[in-house]
Amino acid sequence: MPEWYRSSGDCITLTLHVQPGAKQTTVAGLHGDALKIRLAAPPIEGRANEALLRFIADLFRVPLRNVTLKQGEQSRHKRVEVHGSSVDPAGLLS
Repeated sequence: MPEWYRSSGDCITLTLHVQPGAKQTTVAGLHGDALKIRLAAPPIEGRANEALLRFIADLFRVPLRNVTLKQGEQSRHKRVEVHGSSVDPAGLLS
């Protein structure tokens, strides 16, 4: 299994490298042992974190309440948990 995600039951834990202030929000591939996400939101007053969680919820087709930022609130390196998704994380890279 790749280093950037782990699955346990209905919980998927993602390791992310986030680049705020990009032109558009997109999955940009791998960055070391993390999935790189470019966010259009600026890193001001938590707006980038909110945008990230909304983007992850859309990618995994779950309600926003099923996505939790577990680590890295003030960092580019983040850990996010997704509950109740049937989407395969490996498919995000294709």
